[in-house]
Formats: sequence, C-alpha cells, structure tokens
Amino acid sequence: MDWYVLVAAFLASSVEFVEALTIVLAVGTVEGYRPALRGTFLAVIVLAALTAVLGVGVLHYIPINILRGIIGVLLLLFGVKWLRKAILRFAGKKALHDEAQAFEREVGKLKQNQGNKFAAQATAFNGVFLEGLEVVVIVLTMGSAARAYPSAIIGSAIGLAFVLSAGLALKAPLSRVPENVMKFVVGIMLTSFGSFWAGESLGVVWPGHEASILILIVGYLAATWLIVSSIRRRDAARHEVA
Repeated sequence: MDWYVLVAAFLASSVEFVEALTIVLAVGTVEGYRPALRGTFLAVIVLAALTAVLGVGVLHYIPINILRGIIGVLLLLFGVKWLRKAILRFAGKKALHDEAQAFEREVGKLKQNQGNKFAAQATAFNGVFLEGLEVVVIVLTMGSAARAYPSAIIGSAIGLAFVLSAGLALKAPLSRVPENVMKFVVGIMLTSFGSFWAGESLGVVWPGHEASILILIVGYLAATWLIVSSIRRRDAARHEVA
C-alpha cells in the first residue's frame, strides 16, 4: 500500500466531492432526493467505467518513463492552479470559498425551473460528473505514475464514503469542513508529486528517491508562505501610505 498516494487521493477527491455534494443537496432540497440520487448514481457509474477503461489503456500502451513525464506535467498544472487560488485567498486577494453560499446560489437557480424532475436529475448528474472528472484525472495520474492504482482508488473511495455519509446524515452543505485549507494542502501535494515525476522522466536522480517528495512539500510550503507574507506586507504598506 502506497500511503502517500492514498492520502493525496483522499484529500483531493474529498475536496471535489464536497463541492459535488453541495449541488446534490441543493437538488434534493428543491426537487426531492430521488432525482438527486439518480443523477448521482448515473454519474458515479460513468466515472467508474471511464477510470477503468482509461486506466487499462494507459498502463498497457504508454511506457512508464514517458507516462511519468506526462503525468508530472499534468499534476504540476493542477497543483499550480490550486496553489494560485490558495495564495490569493490566504493573502486576502480572493474571497474564501463558502459552501453555504454556493448552496444558496444553486438552490436559487433550481427554483427557477422547479417541478422539472428531469432537469433536476441532469443537474445532479452534471455536478457530480464534472467535479468527479478531476478525481478521475488524479486517480489515473497518481495511480499510473506510482504504479499504485489500488491506493489511489481506495483513497478516493474513502473520500467519497466520508463526504457522502456526512452529507446524508446532516442533509446540509459541509460548510464547516476546512475546504480552503484542504485545497491548499492538495495544491502543495500535487505540485510536489508533479515535480518529482517530471524530474524522474528527465533523468533527475532524487536523493532518497520517494523521500524527496517530503522535501519538495516542505520547500513548496515555505515558498508559498513567503509569497503570502510578501503580498500581505505589501498591501499593509500601501494601506498605511494611503
């Protein structure tokens, strides 16, 4: 069992599932939970089939060194995107993500077409499918590069079970989940894994091999903290001048 892959897949998938859950709960609140759960079930089936088909094809037809290079670049792109948003949020340049507000917005949209069960089911399907696509990419990339599909799938499955059970028990958006912090942590992890595997594909010999991922995580954490601190100091100085 590759625990670092399992933990990364769990955190990344949990963030996406929390956002998908908000849409499903909004559909359930407005139109009832039957169309919401039908749409969710169909989306999960499609995503599972997509993961299985693409996973088999990737492992059988792409050499591992080339695969790690492609995956490293993809994870870097994902990680940098998440990190950029996290930096802007913690530096005060962007509003923190609020699932309660997202829930209210979604309910407002659904009420405009209230009574249309098919549209409600389609909304749940689209929400789960689109958020789940990022989970599929993360499972495929991390599972393929590390040759650890079981760990990546188990991590995502645990994330799905945790978020789904919490959402169904509370029947409310998980606004108390520290989603902004989780996105920051996931961004750090994806960027670190991406750097590691992209470097390996280019012939970089990492000291301690996989242990170098921890060094990369610490390095990116330090760099991100310096950037956030720098932005805050600059804004504070501008405020004092003004």
